[in-house]
Amino acid sequence: MKKLLLLGGSRYILPVIKKAHELGIYVITCDYLPNNIAHKYSDRYCNVSIIEKDAVLKVAQENKIDGVMSFACDPGVVTASYVAEKMNLPFQASYESTQILQDKGCFRKYLEDNGFNVPHSKRYLDKEAPFDDVDYFNWPVIVKPVDSAGSKGVNRVEEPGELSKAVDEAIKSSINGAFIIEDFITFDGYHSSADPFVVDGMIKFMTYSDQLFDTEAANPYTPTKIIWPSSMKKCHQDYLTSEIQRLVDLLGLTTGIYNIETCVGIDGKPYIMEVSPRGGGCKIAEIQELAFGVNLIENEVRKSVGLPLLDVKQSECNGHWCEMVIHAEHNQSGIFDKIYIDDKIKNNHLKVLDLCVSKGSKVMPFTGANMSLGDMFLRFDSREELDSITDKTNKWLKIELL
Repeated sequence: MKKLLLLGGSRYILPVIKKAHELGIYVITCDYLPNNIAHKYSDRYCNVSIIEKDAVLKVAQENKIDGVMSFACDPGVVTASYVAEKMNLPFQASYESTQILQDKGCFRKYLEDNGFNVPHSKRYLDKEAPFDDVDYFNWPVIVKPVDSAGSKGVNRVEEPGELSKAVDEAIKSSINGAFIIEDFITFDGYHSSADPFVVDGMIKFMTYSDQLFDTEAANPYTPTKIIWPSSMKKCHQDYLTSEIQRLVDLLGLTTGIYNIETCVGIDGKPYIMEVSPRGGGCKIAEIQELAFGVNLIENEVRKSVGLPLLDVKQSECNGHWCEMVIHAEHNQSGIFDKIYIDDKIKNNHLKVLDLCVSKGSKVMPFTGANMSLGDMFLRFDSREELDSITDKTNKWLKIELL
């Protein structure tokens, strides 16, 4: 029986565990939080921090694993690549390339050095150093940790007097204490977050999305809606796909799923913002499988343990799909009672409802993806219908608190 080591224990890896079990694979989950839900479904749990790469390597060697993944778990990606390289296991990227991809500051520098469009940015470890560079940036700027996901510790800063607080928040959310400051890009359209798939160094499935934010949420930079297909102009999609393939070639990236974030600025330039050798959070791979009919999760599991892949090919989106992150409104907090969804929406559009809270759970303001109450997948026949309904969630979706 093949063995797969999964780093992390969130609900986002439950579909991975399910698919692995369907393929007859023994699943080991690993992190330092024994109460995480995924550990209830794996075959074995190891209580080891996923950022301690040598400790995780020891677990991997002792269990004689055949594959390792850090699906929808950003902090474990570097460790997964390290373990894979040490044990000669399949992985999307070398340890060296993964270190570049997973550090926002190093990634920006790599893009700049290789002629990609990139925002004006600098990476710091010293919290006082940015104050010597205030004239370097075009304000406003974005301040964020170099190594966190889910928009934790991310803030827009309008002028230098507001910088200190944002730097402190970024450092607090960073694993290694480093942070990046970059020019704020005003989007032409929407930011995109999607999970393409690469086979033997060639992009075989590529897609883009429209990622929308709740400007009134506690953290207005955490996505609350992701929509397929994207409204991004085809010429920009084609340019970005070509540039992502060039990046794949330069870094020697290979078979597997990737979470890729892109955007187009009002300057007319398309930007590659992030490329991570893992499945994305917010159940992106799951909704893409429904919308495009591509077996992304199964292929990622198969790749990880050396099983043959199912066919991966480009396909068209079947309708118009929206993944909505269910979250507290504005600064709402309290104790969760129930959720109400209008029957018309349930019957005509709702395809998946996945709550991660139950009656009595504590509800906190939406400061990051970790404060989500769950997700729903909705399908529509047109973008106009999708927008008209999802723009008025207060009419058909209610979160009731005790």
